[in-house]
Amino acid sequence: MPPIKDLTSAAQKWSRNAGAASTEFAANAQASADKWARGAQGAGANFRQAISAGNIQAKCERGIAKAAQLGRFARKLAAVGSGRYSEGVGQSQQDWSTGFEPYHGVLQTVSLPPRAPRGDARNYERVKAIGQALNAKRIAGLGS
Repeated sequence: MPPIKDLTSAAQKWSRNAGAASTEFAANAQASADKWARGAQGAGANFRQAISAGNIQAKCERGIAKAAQLGRFARKLAAVGSGRYSEGVGQSQQDWSTGFEPYHGVLQTVSLPPRAPRGDARNYERVKAIGQALNAKRIAGLGS
């Protein structure tokens, strides 16, 4: 069994670390504003198919182009992105804990092969055991 923190400590650590990342989130989000606009404009066909309304693709693309041209998306990211990210992380600790709990249980019980010397290919069997156990849990969860 690999060493793993208790679930409450893991959830608190996630909340602390994710909350501290708000500055990085804001910088990366700001830098990706143009990429977002290009990607969103290219997604017009998917949007139209999903909505199935007449002329919705052109309306969507015009709205995105206007928002991108005015810098609204980038401005809103700079104005509220960081604060909303931190707030969202703070409010999500219980959700994260609930979502991670099944996998935490798997990690607590997975049986690992013995550790080999550093650089030995047998150590990959340890990673493989964890990956297979987590994937089996994921697949089992899809059926419920």
